[in-house]
Parts: sequence; structure tokens; C-alpha cells
Amino acid sequence: MTTKPSVLRNLPADLDAQRLPNHVAVIMDGNGRWAKGRGMPRFMGHRRGVDTLKELLRCCKDWGIQALTAYAFSTENWGRPLTEVDFLMTLFERILRRELQEMVSEGVQIHFVGDLSALPASLREEIERAVMATRQNQRIQFIVATNYGGRDEILQACRAIATQVKQGHLQPEQITQTLFEQHLYTAGIGDPDLLIRTSGEMRISNFLLWQMAYTELYVTDTLWPEFDRSEFHRALYDYQQRHRRFGRI
Repeated sequence: MTTKPSVLRNLPADLDAQRLPNHVAVIMDGNGRWAKGRGMPRFMGHRRGVDTLKELLRCCKDWGIQALTAYAFSTENWGRPLTEVDFLMTLFERILRRELQEMVSEGVQIHFVGDLSALPASLREEIERAVMATRQNQRIQFIVATNYGGRDEILQACRAIATQVKQGHLQPEQITQTLFEQHLYTAGIGDPDLLIRTSGEMRISNFLLWQMAYTELYVTDTLWPEFDRSEFHRALYDYQQRHRRFGRI
């Protein structure tokens, strides 16, 4: 459980601190296009994208947002060129090793959601180390969706519940939304209030399909490496102009 800081740092004056989203999710799209537009290899875009994510996490912490979920690697991303996939796996591992101490000192509690069994063993070791080292932190939750797919997540939850029914430990009428959510990768993590997608793509790409039933969507043409605090400010301002009714009048 995270706690909001008593004093927010540098919150823009036109944002209402009482109406900020508790949980923001991001689809970080446009790294490759950003690099290509500058005559650089795609991996340079991914490196720059890491810096953008790090700054966004710090901004969320400063402004009192309790959780940030980043779509780092989808189940479909395995279809990319092998060299790019290998680079991303190595990059994830290096980032965890390099940034862990700072996350610990800044109160970041890191979680990973997805099918981690398919990841390289060395990366899984770094993930486990990071999760254990930050498990007591309460300033902000940082959820990293890695080898994540919304449909796969729902299927594995269904299989787990079906197994309990088959074994006689659960009756079909006992299956509720609450019970179902306990079998998702995100069990214990609140649903996102706001999803931000960069690069202008108008789709959710198999991301948090169950969890985003009432999430507010914000799409910007800005490519992810250029998504800075001012862009985040615009997204939050837009969010605060909306009226979230959750199906009610």
C-alpha cells in the first residue's frame, strides 16, 4: 500500500491535487520511429525511452500519484527481430542492476506482471532481487508489464479457477469478480484510472483488458522519447476535465 507525500513537489498550479489519478498506466509507443527520424538505430530509441520512463516515475512520485504501470514488453513483442529482442532483455537486466539502489532510496516498490517464466534466467534473477529489495517501500508502486498479454492473463486466471472447481474446492456460483481478480497477475494492485498512449496509435494492444473497464484513455501524437513533464501535465489536465460516472448518471 502506498502513501501520498504530505507535500507535493512542483505540482502545476492548474492541477487539483485532490483529483489526480491514483494509478496511471502507459503504453510507451514510438521509440523506433523517434530513432529512425534522427537517422539512429532503433536501440537508441529504446535507450532514450528508458530515460523518459525514469523521469515519469520521478514525476509521479513528486506529484503524489500512487502507482505507475509501464507496458515494457508484450507477448507479441517476441515477433520482433531477434537482435532487438536480445537487446531489450539485456537492457532490462542492466537497468534493474543499475537503478535498484536508487529505487530503494526513493521509496519505489517495484512489481512485475506477466509470464516471467519465458524470460532469460539472469533477467529473472534480477527481477526477483529488485522485488525483494523494494518490497517494504511505500512511496510509489512501479508495475512493469513484461511478457504480458491481457488475453493470456485472463486465460490463465480461468484455468486456475477451473482447476479449483474440478478438484471440488470451489463451486461455480462462488466465482465472483473479486475472486477472479485474485487470480490475475495484478492481484492486489488497483485498476488504472488513466491510460496514456503515445505516438497517436488508437488501440490498447492487449494491455490490461480486464483492469481497464473504466479507465480514462488519453492518446497523444508525441513519441515516447519526447514525452516529458509538460506532456504529462497536459494528460493530467485533460483527465481532470472529465466526469467519471462508472455507468451512473
